[in-house]
Amino acid sequence: MKRINLSEWALSHQVLMVFFMVLVVVAGVRSYFQLGQNEDPEFTVKTMVVRAYLPGATIEETMLQLTDRIEKKLQETPSLDYLKSYTLPGETTIFIELLSGTPKKDVPDIWYQVRKKVGDIRQDMPSETQGPFFDDEFGDTYGIIYAFTADGFTHRELKDYVEDIRSELLHVQDVAKVTTIGEQDEAYYVEFSPHQLATLGISREAIIAALSRQNALTPSGAVDTGKEQIVLEPTGKFVSAEQLANVTLYAGDKKVRLGDIADVRRSYIDPPQPLFRFNGHDAVGLAVSMRKGGDVLLLEKNINAAVTELCATLPVGIEAHLVANQPTVVHDAVNEFMEALIEAILIVLGISFLSLGARAGAVVAFSIPFVLAFVFIGMDVCGIDLQRVSLGALIIALGLLVDDAMITVESMVSKLEEGWTKTRAATFAYTSTAFPMLTGTLVTILGFIPIGLAKSSAGEYTFSLFAVVCMALIVSWFVAVLFAPLIGVKVLKEHLQAHSARTEKTAELFHRALLWAMRHPKKMVGATLLAFVLALAALPLVPKQFFPSSERPELMVDMTLRQGSSIRETNRISQRFDAILAADPGVDHWSSYVGRGAIRFYLPLDEQLQNNFFAQTVVVTKGPKEREQVQERLQAALDHDFPELVGRAYAMELGPPVGWPVQYRVSGKDMTQVQKYAAEVAALMGTSPVLHNINTNWGEPERKIRVRVRQDEARRLGLSSAAVAQTLYSTVSGVTATQVRDGIYLVDVVLRARDKERTTVEDLQMLDMPLPDGRSVPLGVVADIEYAQGYPLIWRRDRVPTMTVQADVKKDVMPDSIVEALQKDMDALRRSLPAGYRIETAGSVEESAKSQASVAAAIPLMVLLMLTVLIIQLENFTHLLLVICVAPLGVIGVVLGLLLTHQPMGFVALLGVVALIGMIIRNSVILVHQIDCEKKSGLSDWDAVKAAATIRFRPIMLTAVAAILGMLPIAPTVFWGPMANAIMGGLATATVLTLLFLPACYVLLFKITEPAPDAPAEPSCPA
Repeated sequence: MKRINLSEWALSHQVLMVFFMVLVVVAGVRSYFQLGQNEDPEFTVKTMVVRAYLPGATIEETMLQLTDRIEKKLQETPSLDYLKSYTLPGETTIFIELLSGTPKKDVPDIWYQVRKKVGDIRQDMPSETQGPFFDDEFGDTYGIIYAFTADGFTHRELKDYVEDIRSELLHVQDVAKVTTIGEQDEAYYVEFSPHQLATLGISREAIIAALSRQNALTPSGAVDTGKEQIVLEPTGKFVSAEQLANVTLYAGDKKVRLGDIADVRRSYIDPPQPLFRFNGHDAVGLAVSMRKGGDVLLLEKNINAAVTELCATLPVGIEAHLVANQPTVVHDAVNEFMEALIEAILIVLGISFLSLGARAGAVVAFSIPFVLAFVFIGMDVCGIDLQRVSLGALIIALGLLVDDAMITVESMVSKLEEGWTKTRAATFAYTSTAFPMLTGTLVTILGFIPIGLAKSSAGEYTFSLFAVVCMALIVSWFVAVLFAPLIGVKVLKEHLQAHSARTEKTAELFHRALLWAMRHPKKMVGATLLAFVLALAALPLVPKQFFPSSERPELMVDMTLRQGSSIRETNRISQRFDAILAADPGVDHWSSYVGRGAIRFYLPLDEQLQNNFFAQTVVVTKGPKEREQVQERLQAALDHDFPELVGRAYAMELGPPVGWPVQYRVSGKDMTQVQKYAAEVAALMGTSPVLHNINTNWGEPERKIRVRVRQDEARRLGLSSAAVAQTLYSTVSGVTATQVRDGIYLVDVVLRARDKERTTVEDLQMLDMPLPDGRSVPLGVVADIEYAQGYPLIWRRDRVPTMTVQADVKKDVMPDSIVEALQKDMDALRRSLPAGYRIETAGSVEESAKSQASVAAAIPLMVLLMLTVLIIQLENFTHLLLVICVAPLGVIGVVLGLLLTHQPMGFVALLGVVALIGMIIRNSVILVHQIDCEKKSGLSDWDAVKAAATIRFRPIMLTAVAAILGMLPIAPTVFWGPMANAIMGGLATATVLTLLFLPACYVLLFKITEPAPDAPAEPSCPA
């Protein structure tokens, strides 16, 4: 059966092909303008947060009654990687981390299972439990944030205006959520003197009952007159502090007005809720998230228009400030990459025109837009946005997608130089090169398979690299065999002259090197293997890295006080830091989050949850250069001026968030022992001169007041431990008696002691405890008050107490090198631990290892598929061995390239090294196929090797140079630089070795000897 010649078919259906070419370009342009734009590729944050509260419980009770119960059930979660939790007195927070390889389509159902499982044990929790509450939208990103400040307005008035704007923004196209930040709820405070209430014989329960009865929401019915129903609306519900103060109480047989025995006022929640400031001014924030699949630039346009219109209606004194604007960042990043893409296209075109000539270069030039158009259509269909990874993938693919077109054109040109007709040359190019090209293309694609199949968050983050490159390479083969011959027939001349003198001179130099390698195969192979061994020995000198820091101008500043610190103290510290920022000339603006971390305005942000002892400031510097200077100044200020906290100033991360770069987890059953061993780990880390800011996530034990109830005396007086605790709680913290309905808000009515009587520890012993018979006794009669120490919070991992020792690294130092330097001493410490205690390496080193393992897991499949494709093409095990033996030698160039450019071997660089295998094998396949072809034409083995290497020299060198130089625009970038330099160095070295080392191996393996000089043999196999 005659094999179909696609090039011949295309030439015989030129009108149809031209129609398809125009259609592809039009559809590609349309798809390009429909593509979404993002700063980073989307990846699923496979984390869910479960919180529950048990007011009044100690940290031990909370851990046993809530944390442990919930964690035991959550360990049944499908695809669970691990659980981690921290417990505070009366509060538990549990993080559910799924395996990084969990398919994102399965995640919503798993979160449903979590809710169901926890709901199944709700009846097993204490009846006083509040919650559990679930947050499965932990990864939501709020790319646009506004801060609203007010001069001459109360916080409530500002809050009302912001709520109105929020309601309007929810109607804007592509808006998914709009949430407020830093708003303070209000409360009515009824503050009393416990001693005065005891004297009057009025119990707290009586006040709560009186307030609840008057304010109860009770249906009053409706009067049916026969013609209509008239609803009855009784009045009396509270709407002001004066009405609360007028509530009547009974002290025996006397009536007492509440306002006469208590101070009734309306105020903001005390202690404050998490606070938000902009440039040091109190503010209310408004954060907007985009719906999935939305257009971020269109969202910015619509939001700006809506906010401008709404702000025009605001009174003078209320101002809106743009805090974060991801669309602008996306626009600038996409434009920057598009410029790099255009530069790469120009470089590749320049190589094509200079090496092939104007007409042949034009054929390659025309092939590029067709491939890109197909790729844009594929990206549109697959939902891949224009973002950091996909745009970088386009640039990487650009140097590869012209390979097939170059080989086709080079083959046509060589035949035209021999006097063939254009049609014959075009169709013959298909029969001679199409299937070796297809094999090479498939092998190159298979080199990217570990990226596509990597089951990790990092793999999901970089998946579009695999998808875009694969689409480009597959399409490039079809363009090379369908479009390129047609374009070549239209553009190339019938009779071409031989190559230029410069080209001939380059070919002559190569010819000499080739003959030397073939005549001295042992020396060539030995020298190459020596270089390979030296490269492997030098590989540890290449620094390792997970993902680099972002180039964005923002700095994150974390301030962690003692875990027992109040939010007021945290706010005071944060305000001090605001003053430092205000005086720094490199700072453009900043926003402060007190009592919580910054809202996720950037997908890879390591978001921190609400905690009174924590504050985070987002500092926007005036540029990348200023960022480094500001970071040094801020870190120095934190170290010297804020000794009461752990302060860290750092750039934002790229890729999945890690947090502190160097971390060790110390875990075991006994918390005291865990703390002891963690201190030893910290001391060991302290020996490293490049680590600083060493700290733990538990903090030091804090003091607490233990009220030890004397049970015999309490029972004699008719008191219980619960009654004592309730009295203490209502006196010190306050108890909610009822709620006032105020517009869209619910305002709590809180009953508590006056400020002096609830904040003075010394007065606790004299606190009056009401007895069942109406009398009261001081607390000191029924309880002993003593100071004690305890942990302010307890972290656990998989239900085992776990303390993390963490530290920052000095500039230009990689965490992996530090962990490696500490490895010997850390292993010795591990061996000294008793059974049940362990030290694990965490941080970026752990995450990097997980990601690398996910890539390594797919390499066997890649190798199997490569071998299958190669053996189908070669049908010879010896040839297969020859093709494969060149692939590892790319390490020589990889190590050399990274060492010369001082680039680390990061996760992205690792992906480049794996993909490099396919690129190298591609050239080897084409060369071995050509040798076989020359042998079949009648040449001797020696002449066949020499002729094949000579024939394939130009196309192999051209495609390699195009791929290498095409990556120059992204080589200086932080994210793509390591990968680009690794591929450039590896491909350059491997290309030379393919043309010299592989012929030497062929000669050595088949024991070929140079024949006696005769008339020169002419290659007869087509180029």
